[in-house]
Amino acid sequence: MKLLAVTALGLALMNAPVFAAGDVAAGETGFRKCKACHAITDAEGTKIVKGGRTGPDLYGIYKRVAGSTDFKYGDSMIQAGEAGLIWEEDAFVSYVSDPKKFLVEHNDDKRAKSKMSFKLKKPEDAANIWAYLVSVGPEAPAEAN
Repeated sequence: MKLLAVTALGLALMNAPVFAAGDVAAGETGFRKCKACHAITDAEGTKIVKGGRTGPDLYGIYKRVAGSTDFKYGDSMIQAGEAGLIWEEDAFVSYVSDPKKFLVEHNDDKRAKSKMSFKLKKPEDAANIWAYLVSVGPEAPAEAN
């Protein structure tokens, strides 16, 4: 009986949605800084946030391969994706805090560049924006055990 209860709990947790550590409401407010360049448009074409087109659409960024959506990415971002960069909270927070530095370190290439020049100064602001992006995205896949 105990095994059945533990198994049921494990299955329930595997299907639970992923929650980010940040504050979703603060992230929604913080995203105002981002929408000059980024939009959030769902798979059906509904604009969640009408924003600019200078940067890629950020809908469904959770677990997405970097540089993989329909956008004209720079070579360094494409290289990062080809090397296995998947957008998760830690990578996102680090990237938006200093995009060029992140790509230089990730790609191990001091010549790496980012098309994104904007930097978020506070990691908590980046974590909040991440939480907001996850909250408005498609249901995030459950974490693997």
